[in-house]
Amino acid sequence: MDLDIDEASAAFRDEARAWLASHVRSLPSMDTAEGFEAHRAWEAELAEARWSVVSWPAEYHGRDASMLQWLLFEEEYHASGAPGRVSQNGIFMLGPTLFAHGTQEQRDRILPAMATGEQVWAQAWSEPEAGSDIAALRSTAVRTGGGWLLSGQKTWSSRATFADRAFGLFRTDPEARRHHGLTYFMADLKAEGVTVRPIPQLDGEPGFAEIFFDDVFVPDADVIGEVGQGWRVAMTTANNERGLSLRSPGRFLAAADRLVDLWRSHDAAESTKDRVADAWIGARAYQLYTFGTVSRLAEGGELGPESSVNKLFWSHLDVELHETALDVLGPEAETNAEWVDGYLFSLAGPIYGGTDQIQRNTIAERLLKLPREARR
Repeated sequence: MDLDIDEASAAFRDEARAWLASHVRSLPSMDTAEGFEAHRAWEAELAEARWSVVSWPAEYHGRDASMLQWLLFEEEYHASGAPGRVSQNGIFMLGPTLFAHGTQEQRDRILPAMATGEQVWAQAWSEPEAGSDIAALRSTAVRTGGGWLLSGQKTWSSRATFADRAFGLFRTDPEARRHHGLTYFMADLKAEGVTVRPIPQLDGEPGFAEIFFDDVFVPDADVIGEVGQGWRVAMTTANNERGLSLRSPGRFLAAADRLVDLWRSHDAAESTKDRVADAWIGARAYQLYTFGTVSRLAEGGELGPESSVNKLFWSHLDVELHETALDVLGPEAETNAEWVDGYLFSLAGPIYGGTDQIQRNTIAERLLKLPREARR
């Protein structure tokens, strides 16, 4: 693992810090129509200055930055208190999938509008009977002239209420078993036959939605990878969601630093001191682990089942960090929207992107090579 920051990367970090200091501002919740459009405009502002997708090629609004430089940017982004990324499903999950499995035509057509926020993407994977066990999905795609007709229901689709397009898996071979016979599609959420039904959260805001497909036409040009090989393509998306891009260390480093400041400012009970220290150490352990992942990728390695270890670690770190903050606040916690909202969101971490149980099964089977009977 290389922990040295070269002169060019240090200059890159300083430039990012300066730009963010002069541009970051508060925005309304992205789970409202007004807030969604404000966040879309923020994505355009980032793209204009080439901060939206720094590791992408210049022709896609990137800077051709190294992965180390991307990590440094993420640290500066979260430390600055910058807005959440309404385009995260696209730039952090679908984007890497297109680089790995998409055609040149798909990359040229999709990535620029993704980087600028012109097209915001929803993740359409889970179904009523297929959550973490996505291989049990029932939505289908039937061949037609020049493309496919998609039918079925997706639920808990992130950003779908206001998004422009969605990506997801559909079964193209009904006779195939589970992980086989699946194909990865991109779909227009404004197309004929699509119905989007918002799902209000506890605060009343529709951060998720159900999507109903009724013979929705999707051209062959919007199939990613080979027909019937969608599971292999989807693992690229999942590994990025779990192991690197969706939850960068910068997010937790910034939260841990805020927690330390909170503890100091509240003259908190001595009993919480060790928990605060543990959260701070955990955030830096995750940072070092990710530096190791980036070093491995730079040497030609790939994201693999190790991403499940990563997912287990950061999802529980997030919960424990926020629980500690609420205990430090004591009775004040009820009126501290920032920490309460962060805590409520952290509770979803052990579920989305594959539940803890799924991650542990993956670790047991693919990393530890344990037989199934040894895990009962």
